[in-house]
Amino acid sequence: MSEYKDYMIRAVAADAQIRAFAITSRDLTEKARQAHNTSPIATAALGRAMSGALMMADMLKGPRDLLTIQIDGDGPMQGLVVTADNQGHVKGYVKNPHVILDPNAQGHLNVGGAIGQGTLTVIRDMNLKDPYIGQIPLVTGEIAEDLTAYYAQSEQIPSAVGLGVLMNKENTVRRAGGFVVQLMPFAEDEVISRLEENIRKISSVTSILEEESTPEHLLDVVLEGFKPEVTSREDVRFYCNCTKERFSRGLILLGTEELENIISEGKDIELRCQFCNSAYTFTTEEVKKLLPRTRVSEPEKEQ
Repeated sequence: MSEYKDYMIRAVAADAQIRAFAITSRDLTEKARQAHNTSPIATAALGRAMSGALMMADMLKGPRDLLTIQIDGDGPMQGLVVTADNQGHVKGYVKNPHVILDPNAQGHLNVGGAIGQGTLTVIRDMNLKDPYIGQIPLVTGEIAEDLTAYYAQSEQIPSAVGLGVLMNKENTVRRAGGFVVQLMPFAEDEVISRLEENIRKISSVTSILEEESTPEHLLDVVLEGFKPEVTSREDVRFYCNCTKERFSRGLILLGTEELENIISEGKDIELRCQFCNSAYTFTTEEVKKLLPRTRVSEPEKEQ
């Protein structure tokens, strides 16, 4: 057996009447769990959202385009934010990473109960004047059903989204991944009916990944009888582009007065990245070196 590695595929089927994406994301979900020390429910929510974001971002065109999924709910998890590009990079965080609830009626992690009622927002930043923003009310809070509804309501694309995260007893990630299957406008009724029947027969994404943890196997099951043709393959990973320099620019934006207050306290300050939980420490001397840059930027802010 070959060594496991997260990756994503794109495929077509039924004479291009169907386009599909599938992903395995165990390692990147485990990396996010370690970075944020998430509970099993929070890990499942974050892993599902990251898988979905990566497949949706693969539809972007430009190398600098970004896709963000933002979920806001009234449940104890409160929501999450995930950002992905079409280079296979994803990052994200859960607003309350330590939430714990009893299993749902099916005996599974109660992601929907943890998120509650609220909204799903998808932001596509394609480096134009304004990003494209689509928003719908949450359907279940389980994320896959919500993304399915988003495609139907906001983009009018008949789609089926399946996402899953399976945890080990010691709270590490055992399986993670998902699929997105979309019908083209010229899809024939017979193709639609057969695909719908295939989707109905699926018990869960993780049960398929337990059989064989590859995106190809996932699509073979989802698109049984359609003989999917893989058109691209891409490695995916949890990646954050935060740096100490980026955080120093954030400090500069606080302005001269605020930085002088920080210096007067004579203590080191620690800033932490929401997306990857990396911490950056600035000494008093380092903050002093930023003061001249605030005096350059302040006239620009006033204009």
